[in-house]
Amino acid sequence: MDHLHVVMLPYMAHGHLTPFLALATQIIDRSNNNISVTIANTPLNIRYLRSTISSSHDADKNHHNHLFFAELPFSGPNENTENVPPSKIVDMLHSSSSLELPFRRLLHDIAAKEGRPVLCIITDMFFGWATDVAKSVGTLNFTFTTCGAYGTLATASTWLHLPHRHTNSHDFVLPGFPKRCRFHRSQLNNEVRDADGTDLWSKFMQPQLSLSLKSHGWFCNTAEEIEPLGLESLRSFLQLPVWAVGCCPSLNKHSSRKDLGIPFKTCVEWLNEQRPESVVYVSFGSQNTIGSAQMMELAKGLEKCGKPFIWVVRPPLGFDIKGDFQSEWLPESFEKRMAETKQGLIVKNWAPQMDILSHKSTRLFLSHCGWNSVIESLSQGVPIVAWPLAAEQAYNSKMLVEEMGVCLELTRGSESCVKDEDVKRVIELAMDGEVKGRDIRMKVSIIKEQIKNATREEGNLKGSSVKALDDFLSFLQTQISVGRSSD
Repeated sequence: MDHLHVVMLPYMAHGHLTPFLALATQIIDRSNNNISVTIANTPLNIRYLRSTISSSHDADKNHHNHLFFAELPFSGPNENTENVPPSKIVDMLHSSSSLELPFRRLLHDIAAKEGRPVLCIITDMFFGWATDVAKSVGTLNFTFTTCGAYGTLATASTWLHLPHRHTNSHDFVLPGFPKRCRFHRSQLNNEVRDADGTDLWSKFMQPQLSLSLKSHGWFCNTAEEIEPLGLESLRSFLQLPVWAVGCCPSLNKHSSRKDLGIPFKTCVEWLNEQRPESVVYVSFGSQNTIGSAQMMELAKGLEKCGKPFIWVVRPPLGFDIKGDFQSEWLPESFEKRMAETKQGLIVKNWAPQMDILSHKSTRLFLSHCGWNSVIESLSQGVPIVAWPLAAEQAYNSKMLVEEMGVCLELTRGSESCVKDEDVKRVIELAMDGEVKGRDIRMKVSIIKEQIKNATREEGNLKGSSVKALDDFLSFLQTQISVGRSSD
């Protein structure tokens, strides 16, 4: 290849930044360091990416000679979703379009310096405007969706069609999916459920997704083997190449965050004291929380089922999710009892998630079903109890239950009525050694191997994700050759 520079633009959220970084290092590796990658973003997010690379187990590789970062000026009040309340996310989405001009300027600067346009740009599906930018600077644009294929299709289809607006039924068929995959209104997050095409969310999502459909192809953060239905349906819907290049080993498998809510050593020592495959890990991700009444019931349910657990807690809805956690949000003397009996480890703010999921004592993950958490859990062979709260999480839960069979759903949403007995019953069912629990564990062990095999390369044997990236590079070469011949 003559053109050896790829430029990436992820959305400003940790759940998007990290997969883009992983994809960047994969492209560098698969091209045998013949391609350099620049990741562009706001100053705050570039600092986060730099710190991730510097603390990564991959830091000793040759990436630093071919991986660059570019800071884009940004006038919005927030540079990352981590500190934005849910009600303000839509404002941040709209303000993100202000990145278009500095991103365009960056592409022109690189082209002027290197004497040719960049090889291609890879941008988040929320940045559909990048398709027009790519055309104007004489390069190709590829969309990267950092969630799974099933969740990507469900997200795009619901926003573009708003099918629930055209029926009085609680369930409906979603364009792009087989008729057997009926969706329910309760699986739509509040923003989609309330959308009518004229609201702020629709005014952002519909044009950006429509433009992203015009890119030259899509990357999906998944593997062929684990999402056959999702990938087949997404390809049919998009009528574009879709490369399943995800499920790669985490750049930073073991946590290095400085803001862990518990000393790393304390967490591991606690896990070491537990019996193998006995621990329930509970976390709703970095940007989600549940209501105070739900929190009380969850606490009581965990205590009643008697299983050892690690619970990452954050202030409930209505309070600053980044604020201090108050003991009054849990049953009286709950933390004290859990510490005395050693049944539960309560962690404020952050826990070393991959270290917990990969520990031999961990048996089950009660999760919000954010895609990164899903992949981390499945890659370690840990079944899931789902409590989806926002974004595409309910779609992920639906797929995990209906297509993969590795999950039980406890409830949906931050306003649902959940009782302690529900918590106890579902956890016990998922951990049971008999029919249901055994079936779930068998299926998740198969998916664990599929994920491992997807990223494997031994001699002439290549996993599906490795092949997909090689196929993309071949596709790129073909497009460049076609472009030259038509000049």
